[in-house]
Amino acid sequence: MATEVRMPKLGMTMEEGTVQVWFKREGDPVQKGEPLLSVLTDKIDIEVDAPASGILRKILVPAGQTVPINTPIAIIAAAGEIVPADNAGTGPAETFPAGTDPTGEAARRAGEVAPQGKVRATPVARRLAAEWGLDLARIPGSGPKGRVTRADVEAFAAAGQGGGPSPVPGDAATGSGRRVPLSGMRRAIAERMSLSAFTAPHVTLTTEADVTDLVRLRTTLNDEDRRHGGPGIGYLDLFVRIVARALLEHPQMNARLEGDELVLEPEAHVGVAVALPDGLVVPVIRRASRLSLGAIARERHRLVQAARSGALRPDDVHGGTFTISNLGAYEIDAFTPIINPPQCAILGMGRVVEKPAVHGGQVAIRALMALSLSFDHRIVDGAPAAAFLQRVKQLAERPELLHL
Repeated sequence: MATEVRMPKLGMTMEEGTVQVWFKREGDPVQKGEPLLSVLTDKIDIEVDAPASGILRKILVPAGQTVPINTPIAIIAAAGEIVPADNAGTGPAETFPAGTDPTGEAARRAGEVAPQGKVRATPVARRLAAEWGLDLARIPGSGPKGRVTRADVEAFAAAGQGGGPSPVPGDAATGSGRRVPLSGMRRAIAERMSLSAFTAPHVTLTTEADVTDLVRLRTTLNDEDRRHGGPGIGYLDLFVRIVARALLEHPQMNARLEGDELVLEPEAHVGVAVALPDGLVVPVIRRASRLSLGAIARERHRLVQAARSGALRPDDVHGGTFTISNLGAYEIDAFTPIINPPQCAILGMGRVVEKPAVHGGQVAIRALMALSLSFDHRIVDGAPAAAFLQRVKQLAERPELLHL
């Protein structure tokens, strides 16, 4: 009996998905549990496994098309089972004796490269390999447990191992550059950020915090955490803890707008923006106010590694109530972050800079950091948002208060 592959629901809020790339072609054999296609949700690109073994008889939704969840997207049939062209697999399949080839598929596919099978690879790597006609099984993987990454595929292609991108040349007469389609994660980010920018009235507040004591604390905690085999404590981990504490004290900043109602979340689920080659993703540290700094650091490390290796789970990116974006590593002082809808606000972290500052009535060299808070003025007004940012600054300047 033929199996209908449907667009899966990969998260509580997912309503539709975009087929990124099919890892198999019509006529290819598939094994239950092996990667069949890559689906882009509104947040992540994730691999979808084959629900049954057999032959991929029909691809009903081509790459690049977006369809609602539960929409039939492909048909997997047993060997010798033919799906009629006029019913897309919804009726009984025509059966032929096993071992016969009534459609001539075997002859057509003679001499082609064997299917890639269960090679460990990121969704981006699979997509590039499929687009460039590369065999993933031949590409050495540098990721965790030998996982093939985007960089591995690009290096393999650059080494002249076959395949590679097909550039779209520009017009030499006009000097126009190569055109790259806005697709995949980049397109999803463009749509979400446009929605946020043109729907939520953004207001950004900026302050400067004296984080000298926080820097000292971070150095001590980082050394101690690494001594016990942890990933180390970063400034982002400290601010996840600070923000989670401040959100519980200022619940209106932990809200979202649903129709004509404000939904105030009882828990602080803090998202952390992670840069990727194709864009960015925001995995979520759940119930951050209940976690120790060590637990926050371990979870943040797990989420970042999963994001960069393409192994994020749908639940890793859903349900965030607030987001932090840290551009300090890029020597950025302050910036205007865009709210991650449907959240109320986002905090931007700048770099830590040593500057002369007045401290205790005297000029001294202090560690300073710019903090930028963008908030949705439909949900909260300027004064409450400013009070929240003031509390974040207080906790950053006096981190001992976190223990109270």
